[in-house]
Amino acid sequence: FGTGAIDNDLIAKLVDEHFDLRPKALIAELDLLRPIYQQTAAYGHFGRELADFTWERTDKADALRSAAGI
Repeated sequence: FGTGAIDNDLIAKLVDEHFDLRPKALIAELDLLRPIYQQTAAYGHFGRELADFTWERTDKADALRSAAGI
């Protein structure tokens, strides 16, 4: 809809440059082979800041902001 602060093509480029989206790489990056499923069964698995919820990390945010020029 053209309402974004960053062009969609730039977002796609940044994702491509900063994230390895191959299945094996995602499993390794997010450490998904750990038995953490009981923790996710209660209260959901998004929006929680537990150390085991690696998908909630924001460690790439500064690099992405810098690369996007914001």
